[in-house]
Amino acid sequence: MTSTTSHANSGDPQSFPVVIVGAGPAGLTIGNILRAAGVDCLVLEIETREFIEQRPRAGVIEEWAVRGLEQRGLAENLLERAQLHTECEFRFAGDRFRFSYGELTGRHHFVYPQPLLVKDLVREYADVRGGEIRFGVRDVRLHDLGTDLPSVSYTDPETGQHQLVQCEFVAGCDGARGVTRSALPEHAQIARHDYGIGWLALLAEAPPSADCVLFGIHPNGFAGHMARSPQVTRYYLECPPGDDPENWSHERVWEELQQRLGADGTPPLTEGRLIEKRVLDMHNYVVEPMTFGRLFLAGDAAHLTAPIAAKGMNLALHDAFLLGDSLVAYLGKGEESGLDGYSEACLRRVWDYQEFSQWLSEVYHGTSSGDEYRAGTTFARLRRLFTSPAAAAAFAEQYLGTAAAY
Repeated sequence: MTSTTSHANSGDPQSFPVVIVGAGPAGLTIGNILRAAGVDCLVLEIETREFIEQRPRAGVIEEWAVRGLEQRGLAENLLERAQLHTECEFRFAGDRFRFSYGELTGRHHFVYPQPLLVKDLVREYADVRGGEIRFGVRDVRLHDLGTDLPSVSYTDPETGQHQLVQCEFVAGCDGARGVTRSALPEHAQIARHDYGIGWLALLAEAPPSADCVLFGIHPNGFAGHMARSPQVTRYYLECPPGDDPENWSHERVWEELQQRLGADGTPPLTEGRLIEKRVLDMHNYVVEPMTFGRLFLAGDAAHLTAPIAAKGMNLALHDAFLLGDSLVAYLGKGEESGLDGYSEACLRRVWDYQEFSQWLSEVYHGTSSGDEYRAGTTFARLRRLFTSPAAAAAFAEQYLGTAAAY
């Protein structure tokens, strides 16, 4: 952070009640909530519009999150096009075990790739609701966050001019490596957990090989299958942390996927060209608190939940609903309770999802750990899941996000 009060070569400053740094699901949802309430705001994004609308990311959205988008007029395309999932399947020890969480709870998941949601949100914010947004900005800096008049400066990519924007609040929605994280004061607490494993994240130009999400629990390592569209499937393969994706040839990838996701009585996976291949080192972190003066963090800027439990985009939307509504209440009616309680309300769900991610990691990775004790407890958890109605109901609540307080 720079908290200076000198902004040379910035020209006449602009002014917005809220500046949002980052045009991901959190930032764009906040922007849309503000614009719907008639509150002016400015979104700053270092990437181009084309890039953020195509960047491959998550695709599983929990039902409560979709209803939140729907209530705010942001789910029309999603509701029309998303797939609905009511079951998942665990494959281990050569067998397959179907888990029908829809029957247990009456709820389901929506599968809608994040790039499509971002495209919808950008269009609604910029093209329909007339929100101000600057793409491709450089040298973003935050100033005077501990005062009642913070500001944000940036370099305009078209003119090369240094711009200064005065505001009342800054929403930091630019991820773990964004400028808002570097602006945190020394007293910020960041709790981190490293799983000590990597996942090879893959997108295959191949139709899904099952009608639900598949979890392969195998001595070679975890494998996952998640539909993204009728033509594209997301796969994951457990691998060493920091592994080079080039170590994984087309042939090796599909050999491991077929083995780790294989089960008696199931056809082989439908193979196809790999259009994305990158290694994710599995770790989580949580920033506490999520507010620092006039800076409010949301999404991955505040917390990361590894894709183990498919919770990241859902947490980002939860933050955005709370922060957007709280900013509207404060700027429109002077109500302070929402902003005052924002961090605590967000962190209740954040820590609930963190705990579930850690629990599920043991299920996914215990058999491949080389530790006989962990492998034994993994199978105990899986057996309990399919023999105890109470255990099944508890898992379904956490998997769907219905157990966490909103």
